[in-house]
This record gives sequence, C-alpha cells and structure tokens, in this order.
Amino acid sequence: MSEIPQDLRYTKTHEWIMKNDEGTLTVGITDHAQGLLGDLVFIEAPEEGTTFQEGDDSAVVESVKAASDVYAPVDGEVTASNEALEDTPEIINNDPFGDGWIYKIKPEDSGAFDALMDAEAYKELIESADE
Repeated sequence: MSEIPQDLRYTKTHEWIMKNDEGTLTVGITDHAQGLLGDLVFIEAPEEGTTFQEGDDSAVVESVKAASDVYAPVDGEVTASNEALEDTPEIINNDPFGDGWIYKIKPEDSGAFDALMDAEAYKELIESADE
C-alpha cells in the first residue's frame, strides 16, 4: 500500500499539496504515482514567476517507463522550484513527500487548499482504481 500522509491534500491526478506557513503550497507527486512510473530519470519543473490555472500542465516527470504531466492543483504563481531534481530526479522515488517536492505555488484563492481531496478521499480513489 502506498504511503498517504494525513496532513496533505491530494488531486485526482496524483499530486500532493502541503500548506506552508507563509501561504504558499508545496506540490509533488504521490508515492502511488512515483511507484507506477518507476525509476525517474528527468524532471522539468516550472520556473519561478510562471502562473497557472488549476488543471494546467505545470511540470513533466519522465521515468524509464513513461513521461507524465504534473498538473497545477490551484490557480496561482510559482514561487520556487526544486532545483535539486535537475541533477537527481530519483529523489522523488526515495522521498516523494519530503525532498522530492517539485515546486511551490502562491494560490490566488487562500481557501483553495481546503477544497482539495483529503487523505481518506485519495486513499479511496487509488483503491477504486486498483479494483
């Protein structure tokens, strides 16, 4: 079973989102997603200052199996990208919820985080997909 931290929010497209003290949101891909992709070999993270609407393609993760888009979970502006992933994308495989974060975004709507799926809803989503 994939790890699903209770304090994060999730999307149907397997992104996790963490609320930061300064009002930004950290975005990464879930343990479930990295497990399906396999060994990651390349990450294309968005540049600081890029703006996205919810659902926009915001990053690309490539593995030995496939390439997959990462989607913006909320409307907002990118405030930071994880530059460590450029040289060592496998960080996501080893620590998807910690050092494997992809980017931080300042949401246009401060309540957007609360509208995302909680851990229980995400768990139900991946369990129903496995059936």
